[in-house]
Amino acid sequence: MDKRIYLFNEGCKNDRQLLGGKGANLCEMTALGLPVPFGFVISTSTCREFFQLGEQLPEGLLDEYKAAVTEVEKIMGSRFGDPQNPLLFSVRSGAAISMPGMMDSILNLGMNDEIAKGLARKTGNSRFAYDTYRRFLQMFGTVVLGVENVLYKNTLQQYKLAKGYQSDTELQAEDWKVLVRNFLQIASVPEDPWVQLEMAIQAVFQSWNTDRALVYREMNQIPKNLGTAVTVQSMVYGNFSEDSGSGVAFTRNPATGERVFYGEFLQNAAGEDVVSGIRTPQPIEQLAESMPEAYRQLYEIQDNLEQHYQDMQDLEFTIQEGKLYMLQTREGKRTGRAAVKIAVEMVEEGLIDEQEALLRISPEQIEAFLHPMIDPEATKKVIATGLPASPGGVTGRVVFSADDAVKVAATEESVILVRQETTPEDIHGMKVASGILTAMGGMTSHAAVVARGMGVCAITGCGDLSIDYERQQFITTKGEVVEAMDVISLDGSKGEVLLGNVRKVQAASSPEFQTLLGWADRYRQLAVWANAETLEDAQKAKDLGAEGIGLCRTEHMFFDPERIVIMRLMILAETFEEREEHLRQLFNFQQKDMKGLFRIMDGAPVTIRLLDPPLHEFLPHQEEEVRALALHLGTSFEKMDSRIKQLDESNPMLGFRGCRLSIVYPEITKMQVQAIISAALEVCAEGIKTIPEIMIPLVTDVREIEAIVPTIKAVIDEIFLEKGTSLSYRIGTMMETPRACLLAEQIAPQVEFMSFGTNDLTQMTYGFSRDDIGKFLPVYLKQQILEQDPFIQLDISGVGRLMKNSIEESRLKNPALIYGICGEHGGDPSSIQFCHDIGLNYISCSPYRVPVARLAAAQAHLRLLRKK
Repeated sequence: MDKRIYLFNEGCKNDRQLLGGKGANLCEMTALGLPVPFGFVISTSTCREFFQLGEQLPEGLLDEYKAAVTEVEKIMGSRFGDPQNPLLFSVRSGAAISMPGMMDSILNLGMNDEIAKGLARKTGNSRFAYDTYRRFLQMFGTVVLGVENVLYKNTLQQYKLAKGYQSDTELQAEDWKVLVRNFLQIASVPEDPWVQLEMAIQAVFQSWNTDRALVYREMNQIPKNLGTAVTVQSMVYGNFSEDSGSGVAFTRNPATGERVFYGEFLQNAAGEDVVSGIRTPQPIEQLAESMPEAYRQLYEIQDNLEQHYQDMQDLEFTIQEGKLYMLQTREGKRTGRAAVKIAVEMVEEGLIDEQEALLRISPEQIEAFLHPMIDPEATKKVIATGLPASPGGVTGRVVFSADDAVKVAATEESVILVRQETTPEDIHGMKVASGILTAMGGMTSHAAVVARGMGVCAITGCGDLSIDYERQQFITTKGEVVEAMDVISLDGSKGEVLLGNVRKVQAASSPEFQTLLGWADRYRQLAVWANAETLEDAQKAKDLGAEGIGLCRTEHMFFDPERIVIMRLMILAETFEEREEHLRQLFNFQQKDMKGLFRIMDGAPVTIRLLDPPLHEFLPHQEEEVRALALHLGTSFEKMDSRIKQLDESNPMLGFRGCRLSIVYPEITKMQVQAIISAALEVCAEGIKTIPEIMIPLVTDVREIEAIVPTIKAVIDEIFLEKGTSLSYRIGTMMETPRACLLAEQIAPQVEFMSFGTNDLTQMTYGFSRDDIGKFLPVYLKQQILEQDPFIQLDISGVGRLMKNSIEESRLKNPALIYGICGEHGGDPSSIQFCHDIGLNYISCSPYRVPVARLAAAQAHLRLLRKK
């Protein structure tokens, strides 16, 4: 039988898969000789065994943890369940991958009436003993017994109102005794500490599958089968006396990355008071004044831990009667901007190397440099101020519950979730919110930590707010009343709540950001191109580091009001001559656009896809627009309506589109090729190098290529002859049908590049409609029929297999082929890893994903190197 239980002196930081992050790090701190209250860890494999047994504790586990408790008693000098010398435990969750606040913990376990009396006698502090007892009853009731926490909160609040108390610190021992009796009436808690421990262990294991944990794992792509460890640790008490307290600290500022010791603490308070947001804590610097020796020791420990782990640490500590205890260390959650600054500065400090710095940054984190911020020059009305918990500038409609956030966000409205404080139960609303605003809580509260991890703008501890959930409004100290669905803006960098929609500016870069991207470019092998057809998109892509355009959708160039009319006339032309006349007009527009793209990209390849969508997409469908077009053409509405309906299709995505247009209407392709090549030659004449690539879409058979390529080459040769000059160009195809992928070896000799259009390839492989998948995708994800949305993350086993086979077989026929991807998956980090592994030459994504793709491409190469 595998070992299930590990004492803190039996593990180390490398055991996180077995002991969870929390347990492994407590073992590591114990080995380092730091002041850690002793305890033991029940392994993650035991959790998996628990679920395999139908949520039953494995046989023999009770005896094993009883033996571990005996060892803890020896170290701590007190006994579990002994009223004369009581030992209490915290029972906490801890997965291998940090999931802050998503699973359950129970504190002060082992309390009952007799132990409370004994604790009061031993400590000489009845107030502390019964405050500890009521905390245990509340936490055990909510976590283990499933009692609504609001029942305990209301009972406490009503008692305080009756007594005229403003805060919990005013309650004395007799008050807590009354509340203990009241709490026991809410739910019956077992008196036997051993029964309590057994039930608590079961509850922590079960919390692996709570709704909030499931949502968090889905958001962060954490495997469902890891399970959680259970850490059972001796209790120490920050709420013991005035020379006691609890706090959370970071070895660097988690919001900015600045190298300063950063954190918060509450005097005479338990740890849950700090992170729950029920009281607004004090800055860590004030601890140096109130408890200088504890602060000195804590400062030294935090510096040593960062050096030891070679990363920014998130610490939890308790001080009891002036003595410091370390309760946790873990890699600190940080904003994207902070993550980049910390990684680059740690390289400069010699803690880590460039490769490690690149691998530490999630591609999503660098999006913090690409999102809008509140314009410092904008006119704004500040109605409240709180703590700048997570930076950024956002605007949205106010909602007061997580459920309402989901409902409003579903209408594509931007949402600001406003809460007194958030709890893990709010995670589904926080996930869809553009911003989060809480009246209570500090920089380390649940709202702050989760928002920073998700990259969501947040303001916490906004004491200027008075929230009325019943009336669905909040009132500020300035008298401003804001109702549900009113529009506000948040400046998460300054902690300012602003009335209305305030102007924003694009997020600024930083020297560290540019340094990191420079390292990424040094280590990646995949070229990073962009999907762009407007001059603005092309310029933005180039500014963000794109090395080419991998997809220029020419159809998007025809939707301008001036051009769409001519496009419609061309489509509805009844004779070849009429169509040719309108194509000449479209040529001028197309050529102008192409010259602009070539100038901007200046020597970088520009891949132009020939006209792809069904022609009916360009035609009007509203009666008013149809009548206007009929009037313009001098024909009747009835005739025009009939002509448009003739072009309509039952299944347009599989209909008359792509290369089929080139074969039936070669004159359209000729016009586009003339525009592309003549534009390239003119720009070349200006001294600017151009590399045009012409891409044939929606191919299913090599005979389509054989029908179209001669037309393209004939046009190009004619232009070269007429102009007396030439240039290099490439002709390729978009691999977006399963049949094309299966027959890639036949297509290979006829083309110079293949670009995988994974949007349509996914659609055709699955038989899913991109437009309709939302009707059943949530059910598929919930029932785990699908693990991810295949239109966001590449389906490696199906679509990926088609891609891999295409490359392997076509390369045998044409070793010089260039391979790329131009679907939305080109900007998805996990998909980029696969693209690197199967040997693509480039990835192409939307302009704002270019920096993300640059980093992801570097990480893909570094991960492959580390496997070798």
